[in-house]
Amino acid sequence: MDEQTKSNSEGHHLSDLPRNVWVVTLTSFLTDVSSEMLFNLLPIFLYSVLGVKTAFIGLIEGLAQAVASLLKIISGWLSDRMGMRKPLAVAGYALSTLAKPFLYLTTSWPGVLVVRFADRLGKGLRTAPRDALVADTVRREERGLAFGLHRAGDTAGAVIGLAVALAVVLLVQHDDPNLERSTFQTVVLISIVPSVLAVLILWFGAHDVPAEEVAGGLAAAANQDADAARGTPLWRTPGFRRFIILLVIFTLGNSSDAFLILRARTTGLSVAGVLGMMITFNLIYALLSTPAGSLSDRIGRRWLLIAGWGVYALVYLGFAVMSQSWQAWALMGVYGIYYGLSEGAERAFIADLVPAPKRGTAYGAMHTAIGVSLLPASLIAGLLWQGVGKWAGLGPSAPFYFGALMAIIAAAGLYVLVPDRIQLSES
Repeated sequence: MDEQTKSNSEGHHLSDLPRNVWVVTLTSFLTDVSSEMLFNLLPIFLYSVLGVKTAFIGLIEGLAQAVASLLKIISGWLSDRMGMRKPLAVAGYALSTLAKPFLYLTTSWPGVLVVRFADRLGKGLRTAPRDALVADTVRREERGLAFGLHRAGDTAGAVIGLAVALAVVLLVQHDDPNLERSTFQTVVLISIVPSVLAVLILWFGAHDVPAEEVAGGLAAAANQDADAARGTPLWRTPGFRRFIILLVIFTLGNSSDAFLILRARTTGLSVAGVLGMMITFNLIYALLSTPAGSLSDRIGRRWLLIAGWGVYALVYLGFAVMSQSWQAWALMGVYGIYYGLSEGAERAFIADLVPAPKRGTAYGAMHTAIGVSLLPASLIAGLLWQGVGKWAGLGPSAPFYFGALMAIIAAAGLYVLVPDRIQLSES
């Protein structure tokens, strides 16, 4: 039994993970506490308080997400060139933190657009360097566990953020069904505290890993071909290229989760029920992420991703045929299983497929490909729901059949076309 296999069979524990992983996880937890309590109420604030039409709400979200997606590949590449991840990650979190207080003062949709733009700019700046920092810090056989823990912390923050927002609304407004400006302003003020703490923890707690330590020490097993791969263009690394293409195929069927919420509402699920459904989803996602990530270290990332995409296909088929609100709630819980299986393994898999000096660019390319694909994915879902679905007699079920089909195609492609770890370019 070689050392790699022996290490995988023995497994790893959370206590084995380096300080960087815990610091980044706590940073993401606090940031999501802040963001989820605030930005889940933002569309309601725009519509109910400022009187903004839904077309402009869509414009705000679309522009903000597009900017974040395009910036991720630039920030990832820049972190590779600088040989440092932490400064860009800290700057990204800081920019989002500085933007949020201005929502307290804004009285028009252009003001909200500027704040949302700045917040997403911060997310685009930090995401790829942050993921690369985690990958740089751990050995290959710990990557799944590390990214699983990070996703668990991030998602636990979403649960707490949603719960805090719900508590503030209930305490401040009592039985008033409409969001008031004062309530939203209270949430803004509360959200600043965890956001500031997140920046301080990352700044004082994390450290960049020296290049020689990444390539020759902690990650040696995953980078034995790194010297030869340094001169290979990232896109000519076949495993990475194929994986990104398959991610795009999968994402084209993975429209905004707003469509899942809208579909749940067609079954008669109340607004309070929708909040409960989303909390259930995030709880299952958070609880499963760490053990699933650890499992990927033992059995391989591909199998976890194939299983996750298979669960996704089943969930979307379920949303296509469901007729009762309890079914929507149950399916959203299973949807949390898909996220738990896939999100951490996906990030760990990227580090398996590329050499260490190009990880920032690789993570940026992955996040950009997903982000850019989400816009046509949601457009396709909308057209299927209102156009093709009605014409074919499928109605709201049409986009979910399409999403299930794309997931099956992507899972099959992953099994056949993508290797388990880094390969050099094809001749």
